Amino acid sequence: MKIYKIQFALLSILSRCYFVSYDISSQTHFSGGYEHSFFLKKLFGAMESQDINNQHFSFWAGILTAFLCVIFGSNAVAVKFSFSGIGIFTTAAIRFSIAAVAIYIWARLTGQSLTLKKGQLHQVLILGAIFATQLSLFYFGLSKSNASRGALLANMVPFYILFLAHFFIPGDRITRGKFLGVLLGFSGVAFMFSERSGITADFRIGDIILLVATFIWACNAVYLKRIIHGFSPFHVTLYSMMFAVPVFFVEALIWDQPMISHLNIKIVGALFYQSIVTASFGFVIWNTLLQKYGAVALHSFIFIMPIAGVALGGLILGEPITPKLLIALVLIVAGILIVHWRPKEEAPAYPIRKGI
Repeated sequence: MKIYKIQFALLSILSRCYFVSYDISSQTHFSGGYEHSFFLKKLFGAMESQDINNQHFSFWAGILTAFLCVIFGSNAVAVKFSFSGIGIFTTAAIRFSIAAVAIYIWARLTGQSLTLKKGQLHQVLILGAIFATQLSLFYFGLSKSNASRGALLANMVPFYILFLAHFFIPGDRITRGKFLGVLLGFSGVAFMFSERSGITADFRIGDIILLVATFIWACNAVYLKRIIHGFSPFHVTLYSMMFAVPVFFVEALIWDQPMISHLNIKIVGALFYQSIVTASFGFVIWNTLLQKYGAVALHSFIFIMPIAGVALGGLILGEPITPKLLIALVLIVAGILIVHWRPKEEAPAYPIRKGI
């Protein structure tokens, strides 16, 4: 019973935080300056004439972002728990269907416009396709691994973003300190993969799929930063879900056998937590903060996610927290902190902005 009281308390807090964050959000503009990689250029290159203006975090924005990362970190535990009675893709389909309905109702009640501007439809379709692919892979990978490892691997997103932002977001450059942080982060992943006790071949496959999913997540974050100025924050969340839900249902019909094996109050509670707390209000607040502060700065707080995921995976699901897993966690967290430590001035490690 205590678990459900906590869930409703978190939902209440997130609801209040959303309206605060929405009021402080502002429109930002972008400016291009990238001419590399044909595929990524096509993906990110539609906004060359715009100018990116990332503001520094305020204290309360930092607190809100840290809280969201705890919520998102614990979400892996809730998702993994749902798999005990609901199919992998069925869980995703139900979760984001409920979340989309919740956001739609909120938009109607608050008088928000649901109309897209001219030229935004293809951007929404790209976001939806990336969103569906990212979540499908993440759910499938998580089903083969565990919540602790999934939350830990999700923390590779800032490292991927660092490289992508170097080329596609002016002002976000790779420095010597950031390069050291990246090495520590990938060393942590390598250390985690060196774990052999109780790790099956399925675990290895699941971990690799999770790594691919996090790279797609990073691409989504950078692309979203380039286009979000023209959207209301909830547009990004709502329309991505509306595109992805039919994909999840098709995947469920094909691969989930059965789609639902059994339900109890704990599974329903876990599904409610994923749908309302994280997938609706949590995602909208995250996208609002992204609009104001930018991809790299926002994702500097993601190091909190694996700490929450590993801790709650051990406490709630009884997953093993081994010494190697803890060392990997320390390395990745240290890498993230180094990557996002901002000295007064630091020269780029390598002048690789051009010519690649």
